[in-house]
Amino acid sequence: MQIEGSVAFVTGANRGLGRAFVQALQSRGATKVYAGVRNPDRLTLSGVVPMRFDLTEPASIAAAAQHCRDVTLLINNAALGKVNVGALDTAFIDLSREMFETNFYGTVRSCQAFAPAIVGNRPSAIMNVLSDATWFARPMVSAYSATKSAAWSYTNALRVELRETDTQVVGLHVGFIDTDMARDIDAVKSSPDFVAHVALDGLARGDEEVLADEQSRLVKRTLSTEDGYYLDPPPLV
Repeated sequence: MQIEGSVAFVTGANRGLGRAFVQALQSRGATKVYAGVRNPDRLTLSGVVPMRFDLTEPASIAAAAQHCRDVTLLINNAALGKVNVGALDTAFIDLSREMFETNFYGTVRSCQAFAPAIVGNRPSAIMNVLSDATWFARPMVSAYSATKSAAWSYTNALRVELRETDTQVVGLHVGFIDTDMARDIDAVKSSPDFVAHVALDGLARGDEEVLADEQSRLVKRTLSTEDGYYLDPPPLV
């Protein structure tokens, strides 16, 4: 998909990777960028069209999609990430239910709400921000991993369904990013700006999957091996 001249809608645009996506799109010549945020009054980005958008509120998603019918590129970036004690954590179900509402059901609602306009404005694209944790689960992020695995499966199905409509569906996989969500995690992190530009490079090439860092590439290439990374990922220290 050509980014120059596109009309993009970025969810979770107020900070971190979402903010980086907005700025990268602007630098690459997007005609208009809608910034989907929970509180537009607190948005500090310039040159964007602020839109109230909350993945846990179906009415706000529907309203945004109805208003932004000129969108050609939807970037589903907004997500919720929390750690749990482990797979046997008594709070696991409640915690995973909370994250599923945002990371999975919210993404599905967003895709379904925007799809009619995006398909109608083709050539167009939908990019869902996933994770390297889609393919493995450390105990402390097992609830989060489950939500991203579900979102990956949905992304794959959506891609097949929309392929004949000239609508590109991209899954972006990346490890830890240097944002507030990963602030307290001691691990190698990619900068949001780097990830945004790598993702848009892949989009422009026509890629259907973007592996934004070496960690994601490592995990993906070992999925079919006998000692796959997912069988025994190293602990976070």
